[in-house]
Amino acid sequence: MTLSAPDASDRVEQLIMLTQRLTELIALEALAFEQHRPQDAAVHIEETSKLANIYRHESARVRANPGLVSSAPFALRAKLITATEAFDAVLARQGRALEAAKTVTEGLVRCIADEVAAQRTKAVGYGPGAKVHAPGAATSITLNKRA
Repeated sequence: MTLSAPDASDRVEQLIMLTQRLTELIALEALAFEQHRPQDAAVHIEETSKLANIYRHESARVRANPGLVSSAPFALRAKLITATEAFDAVLARQGRALEAAKTVTEGLVRCIADEVAAQRTKAVGYGPGAKVHAPGAATSITLNKRA
């Protein structure tokens, strides 16, 4: 899917709107992760994915052919630059939020695996000379059919 623009000004205006909407959506996702409510991030995932694909495609088109936007008025292009900078900032924020969520999740999984391993430790024999057999370090495996 691509933008349909009759001239450079219209294309830049559409890119501004696209960038601003993506910025809003990703900011909402980042906020959801920061508030430890990742389920709230899934609300707009379909729209975010669709717009991100359009953004990726259009960015590549403009990079390959700067003439698509170069004849737009400077003020409009400056507005696009500002929108893009805001988008980059919110992407960095989302990256930090996702990294924090990943770290917490991995820590929880590690704690659970260690506790399961500790409960599986078996004593061999009875009495004062009994030995404890400790299995190797706990490991976890996650299979996700959707990945």
